[in-house]
Amino acid sequence: MVSTHSIDSAQTTAAPRSRTNWFALGIVTFVFFMWGFLTSLNDVLIPHLKSLFSLNYAQSMLVQFTFFGAYFVMSLPCGKLVSRLGYKHSIVLGLLIAACGAALFYPAASLPSYGLFLGALFILATGITLLQVAANPYVSLLGPASSAATRLNLVQAFNSLGTTLAPKFGGVLILSGVVLGAAEVLQLPDAERLAYRLQQAQLVQGPYLGLAITLAALALLFYLLRLPVIVDDTSAEEARSHRFIDALRHRNLRLGTVAIFLYVGAEVAIGSFLINYIAQADIGNMAQAQAANYVAFYWGGAMVGRFVGAALMQKIAPRNLLTIAAALVMLLLLTTMLSHGQLAMWSVVAIGLFNSIMFPTIFTLGIERLGPLTGKASSLLIMAIVGGAVIPLLQGILADRFGIQHAFVLPLLCYAYIAFYGMRGSRVNS
Repeated sequence: MVSTHSIDSAQTTAAPRSRTNWFALGIVTFVFFMWGFLTSLNDVLIPHLKSLFSLNYAQSMLVQFTFFGAYFVMSLPCGKLVSRLGYKHSIVLGLLIAACGAALFYPAASLPSYGLFLGALFILATGITLLQVAANPYVSLLGPASSAATRLNLVQAFNSLGTTLAPKFGGVLILSGVVLGAAEVLQLPDAERLAYRLQQAQLVQGPYLGLAITLAALALLFYLLRLPVIVDDTSAEEARSHRFIDALRHRNLRLGTVAIFLYVGAEVAIGSFLINYIAQADIGNMAQAQAANYVAFYWGGAMVGRFVGAALMQKIAPRNLLTIAAALVMLLLLTTMLSHGQLAMWSVVAIGLFNSIMFPTIFTLGIERLGPLTGKASSLLIMAIVGGAVIPLLQGILADRFGIQHAFVLPLLCYAYIAFYGMRGSRVNS
């Protein structure tokens, strides 16, 4: 899924940087895998909870609103926490918080309570936010500065692997037991409806309890191992001398913040609707458990596209490649909106391939030539991930009113702005 990083002029005072600590990097790589896995699992959770609680599309999108809203609410507090605890201990705490959130799925399913599910998701996302803030710079500082980008790309590839595998995992363990749609659930007598909801809710208990145990074990391992302790010796006075308003005077950052907001929102919205969309009779005509496999193709395309995009950027300027990718996604969205069957299904799944290069490219263009303001600019771009909370909710409202297929007009408009950003908006102030 989305991962962010900011490489500042930090220096290590407790660990040498002459060579990469590959053992530590291997442990952190699994952390990246886990948060990608947990984020993508929401795409399976949404149709399950929609059916379980007889929700409309807008109500079901509260899953993403809650999850990505945590990025906006908790990013700054998490940044302060990292400054106080350091990278290693912040990663440990992030894993434990995420484990608590996953464990709360057990009582949420026992009741069952949609509100408690959302509360558990917020706690889970808070842990992942802390991991985002701490783990990315930790990786960048685990070796020579000259190879920092290579290390980050390596671990983010495993983040993409997590987003690819989660839908298959969730499809087998969670969606395979879903046999009734939301309308059919409402037609059941009260006693049967309650029994059915309890049975279906319990399908998430085992998977999320297993994830909670895995996260807690990973936190314990990370705590006990003698990993390098890395700190940032940038002075507080130097950090305070740069203001957010100074960063926002740069046009490429202002428009780039909007681009990140819209991109993350569109990417998450499409993934969130895929299972319900593909399962429709006039699109894929299949069970939701089977449709979950195509969500894996969507996220897997993003993983493959990163390698292809890295090669293409050797010959094509990043802003031009961003424009081309956004234009192709717009074409795919128009195709899926105006067609049915296999063509509509595969055109929307293929979007993942072209999404792959967008986030890192927008991020890089947004902080271009900002110098000492890069840290503040990075924080603004990270907070813009809240688009993953807002856009899916708005698309849910459109889907309730006009149907899922027509609701794809919203991400279409998002990608139109991204194409504009690549062509003109990303130009640095003269």
